[in-house]
Amino acid sequence: MSVTEYPNYSPGLQGVIGGLTKISKIVSDTSSLTYRGINVHELAEHGSFEETAFLLIHGHLPNQTELDGFNQRLANERALPTEVIDALRLVPSHMHPMDALKYAYSLLAGYDEDYEGMDHDANVRKAERIVAKSVTVVTAAYRLMNGQEPVAPDPSIGTAANFLYMLHGEKSDEFTVKVMDASLTLYAEHTFNASAFACRVTVATLSDIYSGIVTGIGTLKGPLHGGANEKAMYMLQEIGTPENAEPWLRDALANKKKIMGFGHREYKKRDSRAMYLTKVGKEIGQMKGNTNWGDIADVLEGIMESEKGIYPNVDFPAAYAYYLLGIPIELYTPIFVIARTSGWAAHAIEQIDNNRLIRPTCIYEGDENVPWVPVSER
Repeated sequence: MSVTEYPNYSPGLQGVIGGLTKISKIVSDTSSLTYRGINVHELAEHGSFEETAFLLIHGHLPNQTELDGFNQRLANERALPTEVIDALRLVPSHMHPMDALKYAYSLLAGYDEDYEGMDHDANVRKAERIVAKSVTVVTAAYRLMNGQEPVAPDPSIGTAANFLYMLHGEKSDEFTVKVMDASLTLYAEHTFNASAFACRVTVATLSDIYSGIVTGIGTLKGPLHGGANEKAMYMLQEIGTPENAEPWLRDALANKKKIMGFGHREYKKRDSRAMYLTKVGKEIGQMKGNTNWGDIADVLEGIMESEKGIYPNVDFPAAYAYYLLGIPIELYTPIFVIARTSGWAAHAIEQIDNNRLIRPTCIYEGDENVPWVPVSER
């Protein structure tokens, strides 16, 4: 039946208010994104991912003493139990790393000393451990699935620097670390997106916060959500050169092919996060003497904006920025997880603190008054 027959029905729940939050806010008309009232660009350019994670979980920016304590707690909690490492060795190498992350966090729940705690303070402690271990889970899973041993975290460096160190086995330069750190901040939270809402649905049953994280990972894996950054890079590789960009795009538009990395339901114009990463992504290309991907991006962005009124979202510049930094494409969505654990945890805590079971209604369109027919007569 046509959707117009149901005036109270919104496909995909578009425009439906799903709850109240103090965590983040999107203003579509001005392409503005704030975390607890603070502009995300301020956080990305002047702060650190650790400050952002503290803000999301604890509700305010940390002072120096609070930040030092938080950084120390993260450093103390980054290592994985040997049993979790051993479990990751069993993950089939053909699986996507996102599947390994679901496995790891399911198991990690049992090693958390607050496993059975559901009060606010216990959930905050669990949230910090979840964020701390995210970077280790991602790098350990990837290395093991590719026949390499995990690299132990370095307690003297932060989340972004540890990701690059544990991935490559060597420390990265300051600029690369800053780009990675900023991207984690930009990816950390985005209101009631699919994975955050799914996480809230899970914990609203009074399931534990780890179950909410696993739900979030499974939801984020899809190419219409977190997986879009991987698909965007594969699309850029398919295009290949700036000269091929326009004919490729016009053919794709004519055949109604989805252009990955463009458009966002929450923004009428630009994705505020994409602005910063677009600038940085093109700076990386210039520094490395490889402007190919940025040049392709310029062509695609120009045509999509002028002819379709559609702008790139954060996944588009993140794709070629990560690629230029030598990060494997299959790790783009797991990087999203490293960042988003902080947002998911904040949503889980907020939901549990003011809980009501999430249970929407639906419209039935199936058959009515169907008689029972014995199996011998079917």
